[in-house]
Amino acid sequence: MSASSDLRPRPLLPNRVPRSPRALLAGVSALLTAVAFSDLFAVYAGVRAYTLIDEDRGFALASQQELDDADALYQRAGHIQSVAFLVCAVVFIVWFYWMRRDGGVLGPDRFRNGPGWAIGSWFIPLANFWMPYRIAVDIWGASTRLPADGEPYKASFWPVNLWWGLFVTTTLFSRYAWRGYLDAEVASEVRDAVLLVMAADILDIAAAAAAVHFAVRLTAMQRLKATEGPYASA
Repeated sequence: MSASSDLRPRPLLPNRVPRSPRALLAGVSALLTAVAFSDLFAVYAGVRAYTLIDEDRGFALASQQELDDADALYQRAGHIQSVAFLVCAVVFIVWFYWMRRDGGVLGPDRFRNGPGWAIGSWFIPLANFWMPYRIAVDIWGASTRLPADGEPYKASFWPVNLWWGLFVTTTLFSRYAWRGYLDAEVASEVRDAVLLVMAADILDIAAAAAAVHFAVRLTAMQRLKATEGPYASA
C-alpha cells in the first residue's frame, strides 16, 4: 500500500501535448521590432518637419522644396508604419489563435468561448477593444501552473494588462493625432499636430515592447506547463 501527502486529484493528461510555436513567436517578435523601428523612423521624419515650421523661425528660412520634401518624408514614414503594422497584425493574430487553441488543451475550464473567437474578436467594431483582452486573460490563466503546496490559485496578469492598456491607448491616441495632422491648415496647427503624432509614435514603441514581453512570457508559460505538468514545484 502506498500513501501520498497530496490528496488533491491530479488532472488527466491531455490527449495532445501542445507544441510551442517557436517559429511564430520569432516572427511576431521580429515584426513587432520592425513596427518599433518604423515608429522611430516616423519620429525622425516628425522632428525634421517640426524644425522646419518652428514658431521662432517660421517658414521664412525654409524653402518650398524643403517643406515639400519634409512632408513627403513624413507621408512615406506613415506608409511604412501602416505596412509594418498590417503584416505584424496578421502574424500576431495567427500566433494568438495558436495560443488560444493550445490553451484550451492545458486549461479547458478557463474559457467561455471557442478558439475561433481568438480571430473573430479582433474584427468586431467596439467589441475589439475588450474581447481580445478577455481571451488573453483566459489564455494566460490556462497557461499558468497551479501551486503545488495547496495555496489558493493566483496568477499575475500585469503583462497582459500592460500590453493591452498600451495597445488601446496608442490606437486611440494615434487616430486622434493623425486626424489632427490631416485636418491642419495653418502652420501653427501643423506644428502642434506633428508634435502629437510624434508622441503617439513614441507610445507605440512602448506598446510594441510590451507586446513582445507578453508574447515571450505566454509562450514560455505554455511550454513549461506542457512539458513539466500543471503543478509548480513546491
